[in-house]
Order: sequence, then structure tokens, then C-alpha cells
Amino acid sequence: MNPSRRCHRNASIGFWTLVALFVAYSGCFVYRTSFVIGGERYFSLFDDAMVSMRYARNVARGAGLVWNPGSSPVEGFTNPLWVAYMTAVHLLPLPLAKTSLVIQLTAAVLLTLNLLVVREIAQSVSNGSDAVSLGAVVLTASYLPINNWGLQGMEVSLLVLVMSVTECLALRSIADGRFRGSQYVLLGASTLVRLDIAVPLVGLMLFHLLVDRPNRRQHLVWGVASLVVWVTLQTVFRLWYFGDFLPNTYYLKMTGYPVIPRVIHGSFVLAQFVWRFNPLLFALPFVLIASRGRRAALPLWMLLVQMLYSVWVGGDAWEYWGGSNRYISIAMPGFFAMLSYALFFTTQTLVNALEPVQRRPRMGAFVFAVLIIVAVVSADSIHGPDAWAEVLLIRAPLHTGTGDENHHEVEEAQRLRAVTTPEATVAVTRAGTIPYFSDRQSIDLLGKNDRHVAHEASRVSPGLRHFREFRPGHTKFDYRYSIEQQAPDVVAQLWTDRAEVQPYLRRYYRVVRLGTDCVYVRTASPHVFQDKLSGEDCPAPP
Repeated sequence: MNPSRRCHRNASIGFWTLVALFVAYSGCFVYRTSFVIGGERYFSLFDDAMVSMRYARNVARGAGLVWNPGSSPVEGFTNPLWVAYMTAVHLLPLPLAKTSLVIQLTAAVLLTLNLLVVREIAQSVSNGSDAVSLGAVVLTASYLPINNWGLQGMEVSLLVLVMSVTECLALRSIADGRFRGSQYVLLGASTLVRLDIAVPLVGLMLFHLLVDRPNRRQHLVWGVASLVVWVTLQTVFRLWYFGDFLPNTYYLKMTGYPVIPRVIHGSFVLAQFVWRFNPLLFALPFVLIASRGRRAALPLWMLLVQMLYSVWVGGDAWEYWGGSNRYISIAMPGFFAMLSYALFFTTQTLVNALEPVQRRPRMGAFVFAVLIIVAVVSADSIHGPDAWAEVLLIRAPLHTGTGDENHHEVEEAQRLRAVTTPEATVAVTRAGTIPYFSDRQSIDLLGKNDRHVAHEASRVSPGLRHFREFRPGHTKFDYRYSIEQQAPDVVAQLWTDRAEVQPYLRRYYRVVRLGTDCVYVRTASPHVFQDKLSGEDCPAPP
């Protein structure tokens, strides 16, 4: 067999082996997020995804696109098409403990398909190098943030694939000079998955306007038309159904907080991400590859667009965990293709300079493999060496697994369901898991599903704290409105500034033990089975 054909065949076997390993790893990852309660295994998504699941469940029941059945519609989700898919899942004859599993398995399929597209992106930018494509697939498949946000049910799994397919289409257009409107249609339609996909759509259009002069007019027309058509359609629906021009989450996160502290915080967490990744490795594709043509520049440009967007919105709410946040993660596969290419280029340069001709192929393969391993270790050390316990599934993924937050909150939801009537209202700060599994009317103290709170001013910490402690979507709360005026039957969770809420708790509530938690129950509430509650070991409100 021809040596080059043998190498290509071996690379193909290696690729499909990697895909099979990723499928197996995804299954183990999903299983690791589950837990057993009362002899039944439960699957639960990341709490934000469970907010979407609650909307989907209510739609499937015929209650409408609402967080609380019977209430005025509020768009407390950012992923309408993902909610629509979740609604279809809720029409299946599945127990509540298993609905999340379908979403997680769907995410695994989407992330697996993404590896096929990443392979093509890497081959396109490297002129068909099998080594570069394998390196890119290894980097993408092993990257904890993509796997975490995707396999825990966020729409990231779908958007990662959308972004990769878009980059693949754009690279084909650059290679053959043919205009492809499909890249704009895909991104435009994907604003239904998440509205801020309008950002990479505009970024892609600007890139083509700069580099593809013969087709400049078509890029402008298709880009603007796709943006206007798809955004207008959902805006009209939003105004008709929810009565708001933008999602409730936009008002919650982007209004009522000073722009400069928000942008400074976004810049700070971006710098942290790059530093933890390893600045030298992160800069390598930009230094070595960006000057090698338009195809090499495109994936890096799309990453820069997402990084700038992340800075503008102040980062994400879980930056303490490390790694790329949800906005940046969707552009990381393209970056990994470029990083693999940069490491391959570096390997060739070093080996050609230091090794005799006959030893170059074997030594080059060894050095490149070592550099890819170094890059994987560096990229996944998102909060230091301990992050590898999550990568290797020694420790359950963020907020999941036996004894962690998801497990604890499903148990709490079941207890709340047992001690309350269906008419009871429960106040929470994590608005997904407890409302979904308790199936009780809920009050969202942080305003994601509450128009009144979302439109209030943010609580800005004094001094330097407002740069360090900013968490998008977690800066607004109004205890007087949520506790005193809305009068929940049970206050299951509270946010910061608890001294502010104590007068209302002392006046209207008593503290009781519910399993391992202390909750506040409204005195003489007709919707709580008071005889099933105990005040043991729970301190009274000060």
C-alpha cells in the first residue's frame, strides 16, 4: 500500500476511535450527573436549563409558555427553540426522573456530530493535514467547559455545532470563491436558539465584507436580511405574547447596572480565562497562523467576536468555575483547530531545524503528540489541578452527582411537594430544579421570571467589590415585593443581604426543619400541612 494512503487510513481509524471514545465518555459523564432517590435514578440538568424545562412542561400540559401556570407570560428563558424541543420531549410517556436524560443524550449526539465538522475545519485550514485534524478533535472532545455546558442540558451543545458548521461553510466559500447564503440563514435561524447569535452573524458578515470583495454585496444583503427577518419574527411574537420588546433576562442582566464596572468585570474574567488556559498557548495561533491567509484568520476572528461580546455583557454568572463561559465556548472548536495547526507548524519548524531528514517523521509525530497533550492538560486545568477530578469524572460535574446541589434540590422539591397543597407558592433563588420537581407555584427572588424585579435597579456593591462580585443575573432582588407583597407560603431559599429580609420573616413566618434544610413557612398558611413540619434544630429569625 502507498505510504501516504496507509497514513491516511490510519488517521481515519484514529479519528473514528476518538469518536467512539467520546461517545463512551459522554455516556459516563451523563451517568455521573445522576443520583438515586428512593430507589429511583434521577437525571437533572443545570439549574438554568431546568428553568427552560419548566416552561416546556407547562406548554406540554396546555398551560402555555409560562413559568407558573395561570400567570401572565414572562420570557424568563433565552432559548425558545431549545424550549420547543424540550416541549416535544415532555410529550413522551416518560417519568419526571428521566426527561432530562433525553436532553442530555441529545446533547451527546450534537457534540459528537460537532467532532466531524471540527475535523473538516482543521483539514481546511491546514490543507488536508490528518495530524492537525486529529489534534483538533482531541482538543475539542476533551474540553471540559464544552462538555459541561452541553451535557448538562444548556443549548450550548446545539450552538457549538451551529458555529462549527457555519465556519465550515465560510471556509468552503473562501476556498472556492463561491458565495454561500446558507451560512447566514443558519445563523439567522439560530437566533431562535439564542438571540445573541446575532453577534456572530454580524461578525461573520463583517469578516466577509473585508476579505471577499467580489461577493461583498451578496454578503451584505444576505447578512442583513437574515438578521432582520429572523429577529423581527421573534420580536413580533415576543411583543404579542409577552408584551416586551426584549427577553426578560435582557432587562435583568443588562439594565440597572453601570456599564463601566460591567465591562471591567467582563475584561477581568476574560483575562482570567486566558491566563488559566496558558497565555503563550492561547496566543500561539494568533502569532503563527493569523498571517497565513483568510482561512486561518476566520476561526480566530469568530472567537474574538465572542470574547468581545462576553466582555460587553460582563461575563457569565459562573466565571468562578473557570474555563470558557457559555458565550466563548461555542467558538472554541474553531480555535482548537487553529491551535492544533499552530502546534503542528511549531513541531515542523523545530524538527526540521534539529533532526536529520531520516528521523524527522517519527520525531515530528512524537513531539506533536506531546504538545497536544500539554495543550489538553493546560486547557482543562480551568480552576487548577483539581479540575482534572471533574475531567476524569472522579468528581461529579459542576453542581451535579450524589450529594451535590441538583441531588439536594430534587430531594427538597419532593419534601416541599409532600408538605404543601398544589396551591402553595414557594420562593426560590435557583429557579429551575425546585420549581420543576416540586410542581408548585414559585416566586423567583432574583427576577429571571419576574418582570417587576427584572426592571428594577441592580444592587451595586460599594468600592472595588462592584468590580469583583458582579454576577450577571444575580444583582437584583426586592424582598419587600417578593416576600411581603407576594406572600409565598414557603421561603425555601434566600439571596444576599439577609438582614434586609428579617423583618418580613419575623412578622409573617416561622422557621422549620424540612429534611436537612431550614425553611420559612408562613404562619397559619392554609396551603401548608403544618402538622408535618418540625421546628427542631432550626434557629429562629434574629
